[in-house]
Amino acid sequence: MTELNWAGNVAFGAARVATPATLAELRQLITSADPGSLRPLGTRHSFSRIADTTGTLVSSAGFADPAGVAIASDRASVSVPAGIRYGELARALEARGLALANLASLPHISVAGAIATGTHGSGVRNGSLATAVRAIEFVDGTGEPVTLRRGDTDFAGAVVALGALGFTTRLELDVEPSFEVAQTVYRGLPLAAVLDRFDEVAALGYSVSLFTTWTDPEVVDQLWLKRRGDRDAPAPESVLGALPSPVESHPIAGVDPVHCTPQLDAPGAWLDRLPHFKLEFTPSNGAELQSEYLVPRDTAVEAIRAVRVLADDIRPLLQVTEIREIAADELWLSGAFGTDAVGIHFTWLPEQDAVDALLPRLEERLLPLGARPHWGKRFHADAEALVPLYPRLDDFRALARRHDPRGVFVNDFLRAKLAL
Repeated sequence: MTELNWAGNVAFGAARVATPATLAELRQLITSADPGSLRPLGTRHSFSRIADTTGTLVSSAGFADPAGVAIASDRASVSVPAGIRYGELARALEARGLALANLASLPHISVAGAIATGTHGSGVRNGSLATAVRAIEFVDGTGEPVTLRRGDTDFAGAVVALGALGFTTRLELDVEPSFEVAQTVYRGLPLAAVLDRFDEVAALGYSVSLFTTWTDPEVVDQLWLKRRGDRDAPAPESVLGALPSPVESHPIAGVDPVHCTPQLDAPGAWLDRLPHFKLEFTPSNGAELQSEYLVPRDTAVEAIRAVRVLADDIRPLLQVTEIREIAADELWLSGAFGTDAVGIHFTWLPEQDAVDALLPRLEERLLPLGARPHWGKRFHADAEALVPLYPRLDDFRALARRHDPRGVFVNDFLRAKLAL
């Protein structure tokens, strides 16, 4: 049976899936592998071929037991098995009165996979999920266990690493005391006013997401405001003339919001508000594709205007566009490396040929503005186009060669996108 990713748009070429459950099994698998024959596999939420191989997919399911969650004695960090899903980790932390600073839209993704691809939530002061990492443990391409901690020389290159260094087994993450969040949705914001006051809008609360379908290119359909009860001001009565929705909403108009986390400004635990979707439901409007470009904050308004120019071409292929801000970090392959960034995310209809044909036209406008594609989404750019966007890319290549000198974890995606 052919192995598929979550969306069904990638049929993996792997001959088999291995699920090692111990360090010894994993090391044996790696040391006996041929060059280019292994790729780490998480919860299959990537839409690109980042995890593909013709050899063996190495599932993280054997390193995902929630019983392996260990809180540090000072309650400032947690050590977790790399394959655990964020929703499961969040429940374990909440039961102990603790929280992660942020979560992505989906709580269904694995911790290791999300971190390795630079996945993020939202918030002008919130970094990507990878910025919570204090330490990373992995078995590299030589079969040797490696531990790197924040402040170590190679740490910033090993966190968002696309599975190019080896297979991640454990991660240590920052945590803080549990907190409450209230979520309010505003409908029908004028795009021109949003862009004129973008910094103000993006900073309205702890996390802010803008959703639009470009049905009316001059209107942002929805603003999702997530506020922390312990630090943020009350939800405004209106935002640029838009009023709070009196009913709960789905990001895609007309879709039942039953899968979405509670809104209407009702406070609740962080894990029940920061994601857009509930863990116990499948958060999909059916089959879909996704692309995302992280643009520097300084060029974000220009980038959104550039997307607006293509609205007529985007609209027939689109389910929804989400726009949100991410704080800068120093992780070499992060989309927010060295700059506050704004993510422009596209959830497409499952029409891959048409979407892939449109992406070069989007990138013609966005890459010159410094846009970096999300590694796990669909994008067109190759290594030649990407090299100027990542100042530490040469350092990353050298790091990958040191930890995987035989290229055991190198696949066609890494060769095409990073020239590994």
